[in-house]
Amino acid sequence: MTKNDLLASAGDSSDDTEFYTPMPDGYRPGRTRYVFVLGTVMSGLGKGIFSSSLARVLQAKGLAVAPVKLEGYLNRDSGTLNPYRHGEVFVLDDGTECDMDLGTYERMLDQDLTHRNFTTSGQILSRVLEKERRGDFLGRDVQMIPHVIGEVKLHLRELALTTRADVVFVEIGGTAGDVENAYYLEAIRQMAFEEGDGKCCFVALTYLVAPPTLGEQKSKPAQLGIKRLMESGIMPHLIACRAQQPVTHKVREKLALYSGVPFERVFSMHDCESVYFVSDMLRGAGVDQVVCALLGLDDRVERFDRGAKHHAWDTYVRRVRQASPSVTIGVTGKYTSLRDSYASIIQALEHSGVHLGAKVKIEWIDSSDLTDDTVAERLEGVDGVIVPGGFGTRGVEGKIACVRHVREQHIPYLGLCYGLQIAVIEYARHVCGLDRANSTEIDQATPDPVIDVLPSQHGVTDLGGSMRLGGNDIAVHPGTIFSRLYGEPETVRLRFRHRYEVNPAYVERMEQAGLIFSGRAPDTPIMQVLELSAEQHPYFLATQAHAELTSRPTAPDAMFLGLVRAAMIHAGRTIVDEPQGVRPGQGEPQNCGS
Repeated sequence: MTKNDLLASAGDSSDDTEFYTPMPDGYRPGRTRYVFVLGTVMSGLGKGIFSSSLARVLQAKGLAVAPVKLEGYLNRDSGTLNPYRHGEVFVLDDGTECDMDLGTYERMLDQDLTHRNFTTSGQILSRVLEKERRGDFLGRDVQMIPHVIGEVKLHLRELALTTRADVVFVEIGGTAGDVENAYYLEAIRQMAFEEGDGKCCFVALTYLVAPPTLGEQKSKPAQLGIKRLMESGIMPHLIACRAQQPVTHKVREKLALYSGVPFERVFSMHDCESVYFVSDMLRGAGVDQVVCALLGLDDRVERFDRGAKHHAWDTYVRRVRQASPSVTIGVTGKYTSLRDSYASIIQALEHSGVHLGAKVKIEWIDSSDLTDDTVAERLEGVDGVIVPGGFGTRGVEGKIACVRHVREQHIPYLGLCYGLQIAVIEYARHVCGLDRANSTEIDQATPDPVIDVLPSQHGVTDLGGSMRLGGNDIAVHPGTIFSRLYGEPETVRLRFRHRYEVNPAYVERMEQAGLIFSGRAPDTPIMQVLELSAEQHPYFLATQAHAELTSRPTAPDAMFLGLVRAAMIHAGRTIVDEPQGVRPGQGEPQNCGS
């Protein structure tokens, strides 16, 4: 029986075949190519940055690309994960709560991703068990092989079919050797066999230690990590070496000899100033050419006309290198000891700074350390402040003190999600005279619940996926700062992740006291953007949305752009002429994986 015969009977779940591998209708094995990116030595090395950067280089050649992240944990999604454990929770337009690497993919590829671009072991196993309950396996005992493995392969092929991608980039979280990743590795090993020779490429991302006492790079941990990968039946085609400094010729030779990977396919992916330089690093090392040759894609590549979209990217990268005046933005939160908790905010500030010709320096401020007595000293020297999203009561009073200080001292301010709620509480207390105003999330007994649970959330006890999630339109009030920032549209679409809102019973009172609600939900009394007029404050905006999630390098979010511009004016910096092209915050992202 040939491999084609086996594939022809792949959907049969009976006892007549052990070769169970479900195929989507219309899928043709071998048409789509796959690049599998796997980690060794340790996690957190930048698999997502590598994968998205290489995908960007192939995209610039005219190839259609689609990314997907496979996570080993049993959670259904990332929604209940503590940022200290896994970095920020990134929210897609369709409401999927996922890994922060999906944000990297969206920014690098300028694509709006969907639930198809992310899955976890919890999702895979749930789908298998749902099929078992329906009787889809025709009485078979359900096993890791072939049924769970088959579900992984089905997910990847459905993404390929839906997006019609030339290349699907598959990033597997964690490292080779992790127990929870074993079945993912077996699934992609089988896919390489089923798709045919030259249709799949395996990339091992490893780490080279350089102990200060030795003064040289040591390759042994990398060798042992790659060995674990090879023991699972996966022979890497390329090895990407993460290190602080460029990887030496000698170390690359060692890894090539040990792994059997040709020397020219062992390349350095050392630290650089910006993640947006990595694609040029890969192109300069010829990685794109190697991958295209390995996967037989040369006949699909557009060699010359890269188009205006990619010219805008090149312009952005050039401006990153040229940006010089610095401006300091304070980020006041409770997860400031782990920068990945605010990864999208960091990127949105970089996008805006580059757009204006400035490097943005971030001053991390733990809100737990702030009081009315210490806030002035702690915020000394910052040119603007962000209060980001968050949950719970820790550090709330410090954030309120922070917002009061920047409002009264006319320091540019941007509130994100929780930052809007804090701004409302502060304004209610110190301008409207409601001394005990609060959120019912913080104080159930507050006499003035200016922030209260959304009506749809009453009675909800499960945390996972129960909030107002994903993309929603904001009705824009004309003539406001918010309206002007986005080019005076009727609506703006941003992404949300919240369970509490401004209590409609207090809106009129706060408006009479001077607070402007410049963005609202079109069909419900949900306040989504607030501001103070230019006569009251140079820049004071807050949104219930997470505006950082939709900022892109060539189209920075307009509220972040406005904050950095106001901060530069506050600091007396010169604003470089802004590049022409896509209006800030109003890019035209491609859709991938709908």
